[in-house]
Amino acid sequence: MRDADEEIREIKKEIIESRGLIIKTNNLVNSLGADIKSIAKRQAGYERRFNWNGAVFLVTVAALSFVGLKLASDARIREIESAMTRLREQVAELEGELTEETRRAEERARAENRAGEFYELIREQRRAEVVEQYPQIAQENLSPAEAAFFRDTYDRFRLDLSIAAYQSGLELMRTGRYAEAAEKFQESVRLRDEAAHIPAVKFQLARALRQLGRQSEAIVYARQVVEQQTDRELQDDATWLLARCAEELDDIDTAREALRTLIRRWPRSALARDARPHLRELTRRAIRGRSSAGTSN
Repeated sequence: MRDADEEIREIKKEIIESRGLIIKTNNLVNSLGADIKSIAKRQAGYERRFNWNGAVFLVTVAALSFVGLKLASDARIREIESAMTRLREQVAELEGELTEETRRAEERARAENRAGEFYELIREQRRAEVVEQYPQIAQENLSPAEAAFFRDTYDRFRLDLSIAAYQSGLELMRTGRYAEAAEKFQESVRLRDEAAHIPAVKFQLARALRQLGRQSEAIVYARQVVEQQTDRELQDDATWLLARCAEELDDIDTAREALRTLIRRWPRSALARDARPHLRELTRRAIRGRSSAGTSN
């Protein structure tokens, strides 16, 4: 009996201990479950934060990538636009050069045609037409050799025409056609006013103008002949002519001065012998004129 009671007590004790162990185990399980739930909540929150952070990171990376791509694209576009601008400028420059070369080629072709026509006039010795058309041909796009040849020919033909006009004027003077002669002399001067024969032309022009009663104009040309140094043999004749024109204009003082110059500078001239008595006559006229003026006053 005692053994049975002890076994029963042992069994009760074991049951009590087992119940206590069960309670502890249950409490531990509950505590573990609570911990697991807490850990699960934290894990879920971490996962949510991780997901949000990942999304934000992805959005940020995408935005930065887009911005970088946009900047790179804009830079590339600017480079392309700059290159296109340079190409357009080059194209415009080349087009301008092409247009200019085309214009030059057309001008050169026209110049060659004009030069050919002008050369035919030269070959045919049509001097008047050559002289008349030279200013236009000189404006063309000629080669240096063509320009030099045409200029020399133009100068030579001007000289020829000037001499021809002078000779025509002399012939008209011999026949008494002084107005036509004066026109020819003026044409000769106009054609080549720097030529060696021009002093003689101006002298004859002064003579023709005197015959036409245009002594004032004649004096101008006579003075030019006196002052020039190209043909000195005409200076005494021009001085005598100047004196006669001045006398005919009743400009006694100018006439006397011209005669004095003639006697002083060309004392051996045949005209100087005539100038001396004429100067004395003009001096007497001047004295009489002053006496008459004093008496009237």
